[in-house]
Amino acid sequence: MRKLITALILVPLAIVLVTFAVANRQTVIISFDPFDQAHPAYALPVPLFALVLALVIGGVIIGGAAAWLRQSKWRRSARLAQAQARELSVELERLKRSLRPVELPSGPVAADYQPRLTIPPPAA
Repeated sequence: MRKLITALILVPLAIVLVTFAVANRQTVIISFDPFDQAHPAYALPVPLFALVLALVIGGVIIGGAAAWLRQSKWRRSARLAQAQARELSVELERLKRSLRPVELPSGPVAADYQPRLTIPPPAA
């Protein structure tokens, strides 16, 4: 089921990306010189689709890194809770081994033994 959902999302996305790349093949010049627009010191000609895709990929990476850094306190608390659970599990096993099982008397019960049951008088 998961593969089907992934295919239903990725196939249309791939079609859109290929269509975008074919429609935007013209070259744009990226200039890194803010002072001279006519004759920049360093300019890079790049196809428009490559520039847009590189910016989208860069945004996804920066957003993922920001989310990962923001969640660090939750990952730390989960690690501490897991370590504490492991320690408590080890302690529980140690306590279970240290307890001796209660032995019930195995001899015959006396014939005249009657359990004592006391019923309190009704409240008046």
